[in-house]
Amino acid sequence: MNSDDLLPVHTGTVREDDSLTLEQLCQACGPEICAACHIKSFNNSLTLGQLCQTCSIRADWIVSLVEESIIEPQGDEMHLWRFSGASLMRVRSALRLQRDLGVNLAGIALTLDLMEELENLRTQLKIMGRD
Repeated sequence: MNSDDLLPVHTGTVREDDSLTLEQLCQACGPEICAACHIKSFNNSLTLGQLCQTCSIRADWIVSLVEESIIEPQGDEMHLWRFSGASLMRVRSALRLQRDLGVNLAGIALTLDLMEELENLRTQLKIMGRD
């Protein structure tokens, strides 16, 4: 999935001088592969503006996700916030849940937490040798 597949939640984006798109961050392997595989292990952090630009959403929606503890930025003040690759994945999943199923923020938080727990349990089962 690439950023073109996502519909914006609101119109407009936050722009910063150092903003990068996902495609620029992942030029070596292409955005489709990165969106599927490499985002979670992305070692660099994204600013609020970069996250908004990458997902084609407005900053106020990201702030709402932070307020609902759906994503957790590093940094105490909004202008210092940095987001991980895992946060980027959660934002994209949140967008899909809202767009495709009409799930509200509380439902998104619960759904993403349950999906993460399910993934952790499946990983534990594989380690134990039980698929």
